[in-house]
Amino acid sequence: MLQEPFVIEKIFNAPVEMVWKAISDKDEMKKWYFDLVEFKPEVGFEFKFPGGPSPEKMYLHLCKVTEAIKNKRLSYTWKYDGYEGNSLVTFELIKEGNKTRLKLSHFGLETFPMSNPDFAKKNFVAGWNQIIGIALEEFLNEVSEKP
Repeated sequence: MLQEPFVIEKIFNAPVEMVWKAISDKDEMKKWYFDLVEFKPEVGFEFKFPGGPSPEKMYLHLCKVTEAIKNKRLSYTWKYDGYEGNSLVTFELIKEGNKTRLKLSHFGLETFPMSNPDFAKKNFVAGWNQIIGIALEEFLNEVSEKP
């Protein structure tokens, strides 16, 4: 049975072009997201990165860009090497004057093995709240303050 996706929305005091660059440029992404070896906001581009609850417990994330509309939407699949399940992460950017509303949706969390507590929905909720609600906001505030 499909569950509702996890959704987080946040308004950033930054223009949509700045937020797009933050979510689509690998050099910017490594400052607040994950340190990706390579990333291109192009449909079909595949990328991977390690991540996990602790340095001793890491998972290899395997991702593939499925949609890239500059300054509007970026989507990619998200699965784990060696584990069942496949999900989809979508970043939607909505211009609101000089600000940007970012809506992140993570679909398909129920496809991951529930026998592994690391894949519990509450961990994705905590992770995305940290990544979008804190790390990205701090990064954008820092970038927008530079001359």
